Amino acid sequence: MTPSHQQKPILLIALGGNTLIQEDQRGTIGEQLDNLRKTIRQIARLSAHYRIIITHGNGPQVGNLLLQQESCDQVPKLPLEILVAQTEGQIGYMIESTLDEELMTIGVNNKKLVTLITYVVVDQDDPAFQNPTKPIGPVFSGKEAKNLGYPTIKTKKGYRRVVASPNPVTIIEKREIRTLIDLDFIIICCGGGGIPVIRDGRGFHGVHAVIDKDLASACLAQEVNVDIFIITTDVAGAMIRYNQKDQTLLKQISVKEAEAYIRRGHFKAGSMLPKMTACTRFIHGGGKRAIITSTEALEEAVLNTDVGTQIVPEQSTPPV
Repeated sequence: MTPSHQQKPILLIALGGNTLIQEDQRGTIGEQLDNLRKTIRQIARLSAHYRIIITHGNGPQVGNLLLQQESCDQVPKLPLEILVAQTEGQIGYMIESTLDEELMTIGVNNKKLVTLITYVVVDQDDPAFQNPTKPIGPVFSGKEAKNLGYPTIKTKKGYRRVVASPNPVTIIEKREIRTLIDLDFIIICCGGGGIPVIRDGRGFHGVHAVIDKDLASACLAQEVNVDIFIITTDVAGAMIRYNQKDQTLLKQISVKEAEAYIRRGHFKAGSMLPKMTACTRFIHGGGKRAIITSTEALEEAVLNTDVGTQIVPEQSTPPV
């Protein structure tokens, strides 16, 4: 292991759902791979200067698996934590294979990659279990929703099942991930927020819930001492008065300023709020710089502190 490798900052990239499926797409594998390549090409270039961890969402993919289950009674239904594990493997494979190709394109033929199925501990007494809020799976009409055997919520597209979304407490594989970073691997992990588990004596068992992938990513970033934490999304960054005539993109702000905007209610739950919350948690946990930016501007936002929303500690010069 060379000193130059040890000196490279650690970058955690939390890929948003639009990295794989655009709003107007069906989500075929071909579409997902084409979309992914644009982002992965940037990550391949960044790997020359950073040690990299990649996390990702899985909403559309796990929703498709749930829809398949709803449409077929010929095989046993699988619990949600198994579906999350399946999408971790599925998306990890797509990211890893695409990244390998892009690295070879730029002449890097010996980079080590690994996809890690990840457990995330949650608290069985988390209030979220008493108030499910996370919509998942297929869309139903109001009439259909009345006859379902589980709680639903009305969304813009129709009624969807809701499940608990508890806070992440710790990442089980954090030591393995840190070891892999030190061995110069690019690690793909915490897919879809990871598999939610609770402690059962000396072991763990899965629970019917999903974890916000940005919050899980921030938890991991703190636990493995990441330097820069970046969340990609489908807008340029965090905005105040979003969708109003005077909407304003937040540029470089302190963690205290970010928290003030959160308290004032500028960000929606299930949208920008968890992203801003994840960034402030990361900074409070010792992180040096947190970024929210568009998928297209990923590389530029890492290299240029004027791109996207950049959150830093008080009176701090952000690292590059």
